[in-house]
Amino acid sequence: MTATPLTDELVLETLRQVIDPEIGCNIVDLGLIYRIAWADGKLTVTMTLTTPGCPMHDSIADGVKNILLTLDGVTDVEVEVVWDPPWHPSMMTEVGRAMTGVQNF
Repeated sequence: MTATPLTDELVLETLRQVIDPEIGCNIVDLGLIYRIAWADGKLTVTMTLTTPGCPMHDSIADGVKNILLTLDGVTDVEVEVVWDPPWHPSMMTEVGRAMTGVQNF
């Protein structure tokens, strides 16, 4: 059996399992993922949250780390939460807008 190759698409599909519990939408379709990088088994995700004071900060970051550690070949995950650029609803995908009822921008 061969391992599934690690791709941005696989990482994003996996991250769709992480839901922002206050909004009820996954973090990918909310537009919270800014960058994915990997080397030598370490996966680094640069992301933001909908607000700097988000009470679910640790829970969401832990969810990202835990779900990505299930991928073949990933031995370490670093989650970098940044605030620049600040998140805005226009960063959501069409799926995210439909899930949350947010209109187009």
